[in-house]
Amino acid sequence: MDGVTEMQTNNSKIAIKFLPSMVDFAFLMPIVFLFARLGGMQNILADGDTGWHIRAGEWIAANHAVPTHDIFSYSMPNGAWYAWEWLSDLLFAWLNAHGGLAAVALAAIILISTVFTILFLLARQKSNAIIAIVVTMVAAASSSIHWLARPHLFTLLFLVLFYAALESVRAGRTRLAGIPYLAILPAATILWTNLHGGFVAGIVMVGAYGCGELLQFALSSDREAGRAARTRALGYLACAFACLAASLVNPYTYHLHQHIFTYLRDPYYSLHIAEFFSLSFHHPSAIYFEAMLLLGAGAAFRSFKNGSYTEAVLLLVWAHGALLSTRNIPLFMIVAVPPVCAMLADWLACAPEFNVAGWLRAAARRFNAVAADITETDKIGRWHVVSAAGVLLVAALLYSPNPPKKFRAEFDPNSFPASAVSTIARDSGARVFAPDQWGDYLIYRLYPRIRVFLDGRSDFYGPDFVQKSVDALNVKYGWQQTFDKFGINTILLPPGVPLAGALKECSRWRLVYDDGVALIFRSASRTVGEPVSAASGTSRDREVTKTQASGLTITKTKSTT
Repeated sequence: MDGVTEMQTNNSKIAIKFLPSMVDFAFLMPIVFLFARLGGMQNILADGDTGWHIRAGEWIAANHAVPTHDIFSYSMPNGAWYAWEWLSDLLFAWLNAHGGLAAVALAAIILISTVFTILFLLARQKSNAIIAIVVTMVAAASSSIHWLARPHLFTLLFLVLFYAALESVRAGRTRLAGIPYLAILPAATILWTNLHGGFVAGIVMVGAYGCGELLQFALSSDREAGRAARTRALGYLACAFACLAASLVNPYTYHLHQHIFTYLRDPYYSLHIAEFFSLSFHHPSAIYFEAMLLLGAGAAFRSFKNGSYTEAVLLLVWAHGALLSTRNIPLFMIVAVPPVCAMLADWLACAPEFNVAGWLRAAARRFNAVAADITETDKIGRWHVVSAAGVLLVAALLYSPNPPKKFRAEFDPNSFPASAVSTIARDSGARVFAPDQWGDYLIYRLYPRIRVFLDGRSDFYGPDFVQKSVDALNVKYGWQQTFDKFGINTILLPPGVPLAGALKECSRWRLVYDDGVALIFRSASRTVGEPVSAASGTSRDREVTKTQASGLTITKTKSTT
């Protein structure tokens, strides 16, 4: 009987490994949210930057070098260009070469899911599994505004990895495979720096832990505890300095840091690039951000009251960054999850003792008991078959002959000039003016046959040049002189921009293409006898759109990375 019982026990243990866990739920939750609540591939591939990153990576692979001068534009040929994310570009190009845009998008989805899985595991260390998964879901929902197939996803990954490493050091687990975490982080910074310019966030994280310990040293009444805090602070600050030094290991050395600093401190971009705007609290995802701000404030107060200042420093730094710029919201949400989970777990642990109705105290006790059981069960090792199956299902749908709309790995033809590009491609002498997002798309579709006037690399073009483009789109004074100066003979526009209406009334330009998504104008001297192609079946040849300046910005949702 003992042998039979032992065999049954072993079979049960094996069966459990096939069962899904909260870790699987954390991994699959962003995927479900992306395709059930958001636009799926239209969300992941909503930014044309993905296109030029792929082409830049192809150039790097072909030339076995990192570009130092522009390769995409005719307006600033050979201008100095810093390809911040050259290693990500190379990876994107490899994925595209072996699996097309679907592979690039699938890799982005896996990255996002990995980030929130690690975040859940970190949160579970501070609370129970139920609280951890709920708060992680809130963080994911708010961060979804930045779920794009772009190199910034590596910053989210490295941020949560740095966070996990720093929390391990703080808990006394200072080594990984015998190597000190504080020695691993500078080495990891080298990889981070060459994948994305957000490596600065890692240095800030390590420095924040050092500042938290310095506050402990300054405010502690216990001399021995104060000396220990000072020692820990010196370790963190030395690590932060080492990370900064390690970030110089890139093809541009310190020039990259100068470029990033100059770019980020220029006030023009904060006023004209949507990613640098403060969040509109009318945005659907703002409710999640508001909730985390309030909970984060409570967590910061709790930690400060308990004499632990690191959480307060982290939350203050990243909340400030998130309120300044929407691109920092995912970073704040990631940082806020563990301390918020710890605070909520403490509240619920004390709830049965609160002076409230008996049924509330009883409910709190039942919840805590159930949460403890689930947490203990969730720690049993699994093979995560469900997570693997979820990824395989997404891949199968992406590569199916006729995928559902949300699984079509393409730039949305209702937002990008997919059909109009074939008309431009037939004109080898075209010098095209287009909005920056569409410039990105032209690079993806037509480079190197066609160069662009402008694309999404606003740090490369600079504020003065970008402003000229904005002025032209809004038909401000001097727009025709800008076109003459650069020899522009083809203009690609959405129908609703002010410039489209002005061109229809200008004898120097002729509408040669209109499919309802994009208009193509050519200079009149190059279109004698050429008919208008109206793919949409309707002609707006004499329709006048609004021609006064409308405050149109150069981009809707993106910056340079």
